[in-house]
Amino acid sequence: MFTYETADQKEVRRFRIAQFNGRMVTVKSGESTVTGFVRSVLEQESSTPPRWTITIIPNTPKEEPKPLRSGSRTRPFAEDYF
Repeated sequence: MFTYETADQKEVRRFRIAQFNGRMVTVKSGESTVTGFVRSVLEQESSTPPRWTITIIPNTPKEEPKPLRSGSRTRPFAEDYF
């Protein structure tokens, strides 16, 4: 799990909407980029200005699908007509 802390209300709203809709989010923190699903958005009530802690479950990138056929698809039996 990846924990991200922010004080930006627009960003928190984006995370809450993604959590509600079950969509993936991408967060860039420093040089690392994490893509995954939002698990929780918690407000730290004792801080001023308000801060939120977002927990993200990273999703592993999918491999590129391999083609089922490796040959040409254009007219495979064209030589049968001649």
